[in-house]
Parts: sequence; structure tokens; C-alpha cells
Amino acid sequence: MQKMDESSMDNHGIRITHSFTQQDIHVDNVQHENSTQNQSNAVESANITKKIKKLPMTPTSLEYSCWSRHRTATAVGAFGLFTILAIATSILIVCLTSPKTRVQLCELTFIQTNQNPVKYNFGPRSVAVGDFNDDELLDIVVANSVVDSISVFLGYNNGIFASNMMYSTGLHSAPYMVAIGDFNNNHHTDIAVAYFGTNSIGIFVGFGNGSFINTTVISTDSSRPVWIHIADVDNDTSPDIITANYGTDSISIFYGYGDGRFAYPITYRTGYDSSPFSVIGADFNNDNHLDLAIANYGTNNIGIFIANGNRTFLHQQIFSTGINSHPYSLTVGQFNNDNLLDIAVANNGANNVGVLLGNNNGIFTSQTTYSLDTSSPYSINLGDFNKDNRLDLVVSNKGTNNIGVLLGIGNGSFSEPTMNSAGSSSSISLAVADFNEDNLLDVIIISNDTGSIDILFGYDEGFQPQTAYPTSSWPYSVAVGDFNNDTRLDIVVANYGNNTVSVLLGYGNGSFANQTTYSTGTWPRSVAVGDFNNDTRLDIVVVNYVDNTVSVFLGYGNGSFANQTTYPTGPFPSSVAVDDFNNDTRLDIVVANYGNKTVSVLLGYGNGSFANQTTYSTGTWPESVAVGDFNNDTRLDIVVTNYGNKTVSVLLGYGNGSFANQITYSTGSLPSSVDVGDFNNDTRLDIVVANWNDSTVSVLLGYGNGSFANQTTYSTGIYPSSVAVGDFNNDTRLDIVVTNYLSDTVSVLVGYGNGSFANQTTYSTGIYPYSVAVGDFNNDTRLDIIAANFLDNTVSVFLGYGNGSFANQTTYSTDSYPYSVAVGDFNNDARPDIVVANSHGNTVSVFLGYLNMVFQYQTTLITGNRSVPRSLIVVDFNNDTYIDIAVANSGTNNIGIFLGLGNNSFLNQTTFATGSGPWSLAVADLNNDNRLDIIVTNINDSNIGVFLGYGNGSFTNQTIYSTGINAEPYSVAIGDFNNDALLDIIVANYLASNVVILFGSGGGRFTDSKVYFVSYGSFSFSVVVGDFNNDKKLDFAVGNYGDDNLKILLQTC
Repeated sequence: MQKMDESSMDNHGIRITHSFTQQDIHVDNVQHENSTQNQSNAVESANITKKIKKLPMTPTSLEYSCWSRHRTATAVGAFGLFTILAIATSILIVCLTSPKTRVQLCELTFIQTNQNPVKYNFGPRSVAVGDFNDDELLDIVVANSVVDSISVFLGYNNGIFASNMMYSTGLHSAPYMVAIGDFNNNHHTDIAVAYFGTNSIGIFVGFGNGSFINTTVISTDSSRPVWIHIADVDNDTSPDIITANYGTDSISIFYGYGDGRFAYPITYRTGYDSSPFSVIGADFNNDNHLDLAIANYGTNNIGIFIANGNRTFLHQQIFSTGINSHPYSLTVGQFNNDNLLDIAVANNGANNVGVLLGNNNGIFTSQTTYSLDTSSPYSINLGDFNKDNRLDLVVSNKGTNNIGVLLGIGNGSFSEPTMNSAGSSSSISLAVADFNEDNLLDVIIISNDTGSIDILFGYDEGFQPQTAYPTSSWPYSVAVGDFNNDTRLDIVVANYGNNTVSVLLGYGNGSFANQTTYSTGTWPRSVAVGDFNNDTRLDIVVVNYVDNTVSVFLGYGNGSFANQTTYPTGPFPSSVAVDDFNNDTRLDIVVANYGNKTVSVLLGYGNGSFANQTTYSTGTWPESVAVGDFNNDTRLDIVVTNYGNKTVSVLLGYGNGSFANQITYSTGSLPSSVDVGDFNNDTRLDIVVANWNDSTVSVLLGYGNGSFANQTTYSTGIYPSSVAVGDFNNDTRLDIVVTNYLSDTVSVLVGYGNGSFANQTTYSTGIYPYSVAVGDFNNDTRLDIIAANFLDNTVSVFLGYGNGSFANQTTYSTDSYPYSVAVGDFNNDARPDIVVANSHGNTVSVFLGYLNMVFQYQTTLITGNRSVPRSLIVVDFNNDTYIDIAVANSGTNNIGIFLGLGNNSFLNQTTFATGSGPWSLAVADLNNDNRLDIIVTNINDSNIGVFLGYGNGSFTNQTIYSTGINAEPYSVAIGDFNNDALLDIIVANYLASNVVILFGSGGGRFTDSKVYFVSYGSFSFSVVVGDFNNDKKLDFAVGNYGDDNLKILLQTC
């Protein structure tokens, strides 16, 4: 296949001309895979862990019109360009050899106005997704090959995007591929663009506010780059660039220095006429070095370059994709859970998807293909689209059915593709992300036939912070079970306030039908489920506190229940449990009777009816009941907490439904909750009790014969209300967690495995935590904790680190007064979900679980006695690729610098003296030495201090610039307001109610300034900068405390 350097464009793509022959390459209309796969491992893993939805759906379109470009126009443009370059060269010679004079073409002025969106029409080619303005919402960048530009769309949290900001990529650049990464280690997302037309790469550096500057163009010689991929190839923590070079049958690696610059490329040949169309990095042989996989369109194969770990690679290994298959793009993931990466490839010529499973040492099996019928695939991506924890594939195609989904079986094979249409017949690029924050994956599609970007929002039921379902009055207790035999969990709630139970049938996706209520006795307080008539259908039992009965509701197996049958209990039944006490394979019932110091046992007949109760004496006010085999005779026993006399009662079972007289064991005062577990690893069950009144838990070790040692108490917080057991540090020894009602904490007591426990570690909760449960909520095999906070209507989730410690809480709002919490998988996604009973909101709340919830480990850094830290900023001050911290200490009048070690730890702070009352910080390279400098506002001195950085984490003494008399500068920001390539400083003065701009004059100095009055008494306290109206001029917005408003000032110069 012959290739040349001269290019021309029509409406649909790139045409390459040769001195002898002319031919179209297949970049036309079909090009690139979405760059979500090109955004390094973080973005790839995001695609794997989130969920996609069913796909016939209505697209939300951002429409474009393609502008034509003709050969005559091209020729004229080329002549014009030559003339302009000649003139420009002459001007540059004069400018560079003459002294620089500063010319102000017009007064720098701003007008106060509302933001006016600007719309553009252009032809899109490729798309990438990232967070460009650090608001944790996904944004979009699009390569517009027809009009030589890229467009940035900032996203809102509802899947809607702001009007685009367009950046030129240069005449005839033909940008074909976009990818993102942080190239200068400033923690803001940058953009890299492959310029097919001018054989180069463009770098757009992001400011972190959604705006970019085109700083660098890197030559790729005559390679015709059609693909760009970002990855850290050499493990130096700096992102590198890899391009697939259609014009030279090669790939090139540009190693990054971490400061926005890149080394001269190292090029690897992919074979004569290979025409590589895509490249991706992954570790195929598990040696912790990044290998490369290439889709060679021309030679119908995948090429694998195995890394040696020293910036070199073994010779390319070839894996065939079939005759005339013409592979366009590929993706990598674990399709059969063997810890080896596999490859999926879009074979455009064969109308199929190929899957190659990985073996050891970077070798792959022969591909298995999945036909797409008449659709020709261009772009391929992956994700768990049906929530079964198995990777699936999605492809964009040429053909009527332009989107295809292949569901993964989990063993490396896939279902037959499901084909869908999004209104286009030629979709060349796609990306997968959750644009509207419903925790369901959406698909963004680039279609070159319609010139549009379409966003397909998934509409399966998604993850919400909570879903509240009405119950009746004062829901007091909740249980779960499958009541209609559809393999989906349902909910039953005991409604204490209006004498009903509510049944909410589950849809299996985490949502529930409206409640169906069933009348109970008076004040139903506790609920449990079981199959009482052996018909394989779950039934319900509830205790009625005032009626002194239990109600049994037999289930029909379709989610409905027969009317209650009641059975007498003792007075004030407060708690119920279910099990088989007489070994007849029929479920029996045990009830704690709060009012008369007994438990009632009702033996089941196996037909849904029960014998009259047999009562057994307990202590005073039995409050909570649990079941276990305490003497290892395979017969179930009972333990009950006696709230009124500081004991627990153990009743040993005879295995025939009767029980021995209680044996009581002392606890603390007002024992309120009980749980069981083997705390000393002797295979004998032990007991733990939460003692409400004396702020302890009691541990009673079992002897295995039904008797227990005297209690050992451990301090908790105030009024421990609920206790649970689990292994929180993965040492195979049980630990204890307890909610402390009055001190608003949970206490974790780590077990030593010998029956003793370490002192408590406390974690803050919401107000009045009342109930606690344990489960693995983020599927990391480490137990987490959830607490229901009664007074502030929230639940708190504490993710465990697996070492006995926990991340700070994340709170989720519930309805009024959450009283009880439980855990279960309500939508069959193998992830634990949460259900909460809201005692005053008359609802239960369901929280669906997210996968791989991520929390930072808390580290406390000391800023000094009475330092009063006011603001901080994080950035790399010493160019070691590790994040450092700068903090303004307003009490001690200094800036503290904490240099990071890269392992979540920091050196002790180094301080630099400021003026009086340092308040706000900003960071930028003010003197163009590639070293970060710091600006601080000193509110008591009415000035700012500039600290020039040495690049090693230390700084010069401050240089002071006044912001006015009695100004009180509260906020500072950076920007080039007069377009002289020198950074300026803008300050919001609180007391002066104005904004001051100090203009940079080079070398980190500032000479001129200009004041903008806001309004009398506005008390301006915060300022931000940005190009708010897309006119390439920097504007600013100021927040005003006195006026209760935000004013936007647009530059008119």
C-alpha cells in the first residue's frame, strides 16, 4: 500500500495522493476508537467498574453541520498561508532584535452581564471524556477534523453540557484523535491531539477551570498519525504518548518529562503495509511493565510488543485476525477472570468482533469471532453492562444497526450481539461514561454521516443516594425475603404506629413496587420471615407489643399474603426470632416478652399453624433475643438480654422444642443488644452484650457446655445501643463494633483471638446512632460498617481498610428518624445494598450499593499551636512527581509547606513568613522558570505577598504589593488579562468592596495595577477567572457577601 505526504480533504475524510497513483485510505468515514481507552489506566478502570444499560434508547443530540473544503480553496489557502508566513517572519525578526515596548491597544475594561452561550457548527471525528474543570463532573472534548479544531463541552450533573469552547488546531491539521492526561503534573487535565494533516501532535494544557492553551506542537515527521494513546510506558509516573502511524507503518513513543515536554520519539516498525490504526498499552505477561498491542489494518493481525522494562521491547509477535478482517481498534480486559489480560478487536473487514484470550508470557489463543451480520465495526469498548460483574463489549458500526452489545459469560465467551440503532448508519467513535451521575453507563457516539454527537442515556434503574418508599406510620422493624418466588428480594416492614405490616415487592434491580399493607395487632414491633408451612413460600411473623400476640401471615408465593392468624404470647412482646428448636424440620418461633420476664416458644406444625406457647422465665424486661448452639450438642439454644436487671439469660435446648431453666450471667446496666460469635477460636460460641447505661460491652466466653465465664467489660462511648460482630482486620479473629447513641460515634474493638479485645477506636457518626450492621459494601473483601443515625435522618457508611481501621464516614440522607438498618442484595448485582426504617418519616429507604467505593486514608498534619490554618493548595513544588501541600496559617502569619513522600505521608512543615493574617493562596509560575511560585493575601496588611519558588520546595522571602488602603484582600486568582503572555494577579478586597488587577511585567514582578469597584458595601470575598463568553478574553466573577450575589464582569477590550 503506497503512502504520501500531500493531503487533501473532502466532506468525509482524508485522501492521500502519491506521485504515481492516487487512492483513498480507510481512515475515510471510519476512523477512530473512542479515547476513553486512551486515557491511561484510571479511565479504563472507570469504564470497567461502572454499569451500562439497555440500548434501544433515544439519543440526545448535539447537532453539527459539516463545512465543505474544496481543492481550489485549498490552493488559495496555501498561497495565502505562504504570504502570511513570509510577512510574519519579517515581523518576528524586527521584534526579536528591537527593545520590547508595552503597547496597550485599548483600556482593559469589563462589563457586567449575564453569560451568553455561543453555539458552533462543525464536523466531529473523535471524542474523549474527562473532568476538565475539577468539578468531579464529566466533560467532553471532540476532534473536528473538517474545521481544524477541538471543542470542549463542560458537563453538568444531569447529563446536559454547556455550549462548547472551540480551540484551533491549525490550518490543514485535520485533527483525528483526542486523548487526555496530566502532562505537566499540575493535577489538571490536558489534551493531546493527533494531527493527521500536518504530521504532528498538539498539546493543550488545561488550567483546571475548563479552559486550555495550545502550548506545544510535536512533529511526527511524515507519519500520518491516526491514533494517540496516553500511558506511563516506562513507570516513571509521567504520562507518555504513543501514536499509531498510518503513513510509515509504525508506532512511535514520546516519553514525557512530566513538565509538559516530551522526548524525541522512538519508533517501532509494525510491518510492511501493516497500516496500524490503533495502539493500546497493557501488562500482558504480569511483569509490571507496560506492553503494547496494535491493530494492523493492512496485514490483518494484532501485533504485540512485550516490554523489557528499560524502554525497549521484544520483536513484534503477530496474532492473526483473519483474511481481509482489517482490524480497526481493540480493547483489553479480563474476560475469564484468570488474572491474565485478554483482547477484543473490532474487525471492520469481516463484520465481526474477535476475542483472543491471554496465556502466560504475553501469548494469546486463536481468536473466537462473533458475527455482526452486515455491520462493520469501527470502535470497541467494554464495561459491565448488565450488572453481573462480568465484562461485556460494545461496538460502534457502519450499518443500520450502528451500536452492538455483547454480554460476557464470565468464562471468556460472549453472547450473540444485540444490535441497536441510534439514528445513524456510520458511527466511527464511541466512549462510555456516566454523564448524568445516575451510576449507569451512558454511551457517547460520534457519527460522521450525520455530523453529530449523540449521547445515549441508559434507562435501567440506577444507583441513587437513597430511594424512599412510603410505609405506614412509625416503621419499627424490617426484614427481607423473596415473597413471590421470582428470585428477587422483597421487603416487609412492621409499622408500629398504625398496626400494619407493609410488603414491598422487589423488581430485582434495587427498586420496589408500592407497598401492600396487611393489618396486624396493636403496635407491631419486630418482624421476621420463614417458611412456616413447608410450601417453599416465605411467610411473615410479627410481634404485637400491646396485644400480646404474634401474627403469622402465610405467603401465597406471588407476593401476597393471607390474613393474619394470631397466637398469644406473654405481655409486651418486643423481639422475635425463628428457627427449628425440636429438629423436626419445621420452623418454630421464640418471642421475648418485655412485660413478664419470659420468652415464649411456639412450636410449628409445619402447616403454618403453631402450638400454644410454652413460656420460660428470664430476667427483668427481656429486650432482645438471639439463637445459637452454645453447648455444641447440635441443638439450638436461646440467649436473651434482660434490660431491667443487668443480665443475659441462656436457655439450653433439649432438641425437642423444650428448654432448660435459664442460667443468668451478669452484664452491665440496661443490656440492650446481643450478638454471638467465637471470640477465642475454640469452636465454642461466645456472647457480646451492649450495656446501655454504663457505656460498656460485656464479653462472656462460652465453655462449649452451655455455660459461660463471667463477663469481661470493655469501655465504649455513651449509651451503646447496638452491637455487631465481624473480622475487620482480616486476621481470622472476630472483632466488635458498637453504636454509641449519645456520643455520636461507633466504637471498634479489635479482637486478639483469645477472647480479649483492644481498647476501642471511635469514628464519628451522625446524631444519635441507634443501629449498626456489617457487610462488604465495596466488594474489596474487607468488612465495612453502616450505622443508622436516629436524629439527623442519615446512615453513615465506614469503609474498612482491612487492618481494623476505617475511612471517615460518608453520610447518606434518609427520611425522618432512621431507627433500624439492615443489609442485603436487593438488585441481584452481587453488591450489598442497605435498607433503613425511618421511624418518623413513615418510610423505609433503600440505598443501592456502588462498586469499588474509594476513600482516602486520613492523615493529620500539624500546622502548629494556634496556627489557625485558613486555606490550602496542593501541587508538586519540588518536581518529584509527588503532591505537596501549602497552607496559609493566619494565626502564626506564615505559609507552611508539607513536602509529600508519595505514600500518603509528608515531611514536617517548613514555614515562610508572610504579612499579618494570610488568608488565601494561589500558585503559578510567575517568572517563567518552570518552577511554581506562591501568592498569598495578607488581610490585616492589605497587601499580597509573592514567594518565588526555587523548584526544590523552598521559596524566596515574600515581595509585597499593596492592594489598597484598608482593603482586606480575601481572595486571589491568576490569569493573563492583557494577553501579553505574562501572568497577572487579581484580588478581591473585602473591606474596599472592589477588585484589583496587578499586571505582570516579567521576572515575577508586578508594576501596574487597576481597580474595579463592585458596589458600595458589596464586601467582595471571592474571585475566579475564566473566558465566560468564548471570545478569547479573560473575564472574572466575584462573589459579594454584602450584596448576596455573584457578579460576572466580561472584558470588552
